[in-house]
Amino acid sequence: MNTENKTIHDFELNLICDFFSSMERQGPGSPEATLKALSFIDNLTDKSLIADIGCGTGGQTMVLAQHVRGQVTGLDLFPGFINIFNRNVRKLGLQDRVEGIVGSMDNLPFQEEELDLIWSEGAIYNIGFERGLNEWRKYLKTGGYIAVSESSWFTDERPKEINDFWMDAYPEIDTIPNQVAKIHKAGYLPVATFILPENCWTEHYLALKIEAQKIFLDKYAGNQIAEEFSALQSVEDELYHKYKAFYGYVFFIAKKISPFPNPQTR
Repeated sequence: MNTENKTIHDFELNLICDFFSSMERQGPGSPEATLKALSFIDNLTDKSLIADIGCGTGGQTMVLAQHVRGQVTGLDLFPGFINIFNRNVRKLGLQDRVEGIVGSMDNLPFQEEELDLIWSEGAIYNIGFERGLNEWRKYLKTGGYIAVSESSWFTDERPKEINDFWMDAYPEIDTIPNQVAKIHKAGYLPVATFILPENCWTEHYLALKIEAQKIFLDKYAGNQIAEEFSALQSVEDELYHKYKAFYGYVFFIAKKISPFPNPQTR
């Protein structure tokens, strides 16, 4: 089985969805990290409109909804994720103010200056960090917040193996100071930045992937493509344990400041 030079984007969407659908979170994170990011955001009321972009099955969205007032919309491209999301909403009795909808993050179904908070944990990479910051800004009210977690380099130099892996998987990965500079350039005031602790990977993500892999491989026994996808997940896990000193996920919280034309069009 050869997974060399393959990334998650080389596999069909339904297969990816099926693998991760049994997991509470589809990327590194934790309730504690979600609440820490939320602690930097103020002025939310029961009238606030909040959107979680790339919400997956909604693990982090449910934490948000239980600790904020206002209406919360989770948006994801995968109908399977949204079905699980809305099932979880009903289990928690939050259906009066939380809803999951199917949609694309490059064509958000919101009005300009409608949202008080845009949330996105481990998902903005699907559109690109800089592009997401710029395109999503118009949906935020002035003074509204954006909170995203994004893979980032901790060092300016790193071993070739992990550098090559990320250049293939996500060439836009950058250092934390460069990410903050992009936030500022896009018309936000950077408010807070913190690195997700290791347990956001080991306890809340990688450990859960082990059980997800068992379920997935039982379902797709003998399917070579599914086996290759599962093997890629194992490679990613091994690389994290080997090179975690050089990269990880970082939460960026920022506030939209007074309006100005999109920097891409100035």
